[in-house]
Amino acid sequence: MTFTGLAADELEARGGGWTAREIRQQPAMWAATEQLVQALRPRAEAFLAPLLARTDLRVVLTGAGSSDYIGRSLMPDLLAGLGRRVEAIATTDLVVGGAQLLQRDVPTLLVSFARSGNSPESVAATEIAEAHLAECRHLIITCNGDGALYRRHHGRPGSLVALLPEATHDRGFAMTSSFTSMALAARRILLPAQPVDIARIGAAADLVSADHGGSLSAAAAGGFKRVVYLGSRGLAGIADEAALKLLELTDGEIVAMAQTPLGFRHGPKTFVDGQTLVVLFLSNDPQARRYELDVAREIASDGIAGRLLVLAGQGDGLDGLGADLLPGLEAASDAELSFPYLTWAQAFALGGSLALGRTPDNPSRTGAVNRVVQGVTIYPEPGRA
Repeated sequence: MTFTGLAADELEARGGGWTAREIRQQPAMWAATEQLVQALRPRAEAFLAPLLARTDLRVVLTGAGSSDYIGRSLMPDLLAGLGRRVEAIATTDLVVGGAQLLQRDVPTLLVSFARSGNSPESVAATEIAEAHLAECRHLIITCNGDGALYRRHHGRPGSLVALLPEATHDRGFAMTSSFTSMALAARRILLPAQPVDIARIGAAADLVSADHGGSLSAAAAGGFKRVVYLGSRGLAGIADEAALKLLELTDGEIVAMAQTPLGFRHGPKTFVDGQTLVVLFLSNDPQARRYELDVAREIASDGIAGRLLVLAGQGDGLDGLGADLLPGLEAASDAELSFPYLTWAQAFALGGSLALGRTPDNPSRTGAVNRVVQGVTIYPEPGRA
């Protein structure tokens, strides 16, 4: 049972069984992903060591939609941890602007994220990179062994493929366990010296799914028409994904926005009205946290938003703010916080979808939006066959 209060059979009847299971299964998928990464480690080290030894290496994190947001959430930590140039560029940008976004004489590791690997842009982006780069290597992280991206790169020289447990290939419309498991896999492959406490984040995610602090039920009871997610640094990518989950699962009926806390002041704050829920993913980093708490206090004192909710791992400075302090995360890194924070957003989106009478496993009423993107034509680039 989720915080919705619905038993498994009722969730199934209302078209939300897969989505609910895939949200709840994440702690188990994180443990399974960690085991997979450990088994892959000798091959990963042999593949990555000569690349990362090059000071001129460029690492490009790519994917479409949610898979793009994985890269955005990872980029700051990878930039700091690898000491190399790291950028997140969506496949949807690479297919229309590869000549501008790729630098031929800069050796590049293209890290591709794909739940199914069947979106037309997924394979096209890797082919465009190879056409435009003198030296291109691939790290493929995917959940589908039958996908076109996996089939093209598995066993291929210059490619390392991490195929995640089959259960992470979400059957529901929206990416949930696939997102968090691919993010974890990339982090553990590329930053092996920076551990992630799987037990700690799994326990926190279980409490979130069970609505231990009551914030999910309280937020759902507000009947909000707009939601803003705020996050800094890597948590900005988590805010992007949280907003997309709500849009997807409510079929656009609840309008969602993602911003950084400081950027929110520069115009986007006009989005807020009395029917708006503002959710802040509060950092555990002392410097980022000071700025974020200033913004939270400003929003609270304005009295314009319908509700402010601060999700936090540490309790300092939360007096007077609507806060849900997640147990056991006082010493967690922001990377670790991202997993239960996103679990909260996924569960909230599921509840919002059900409350509106949508079917979360297939929420698009018109069929205009699909689980795997359709209708994309990949055109040859000028001067290339």
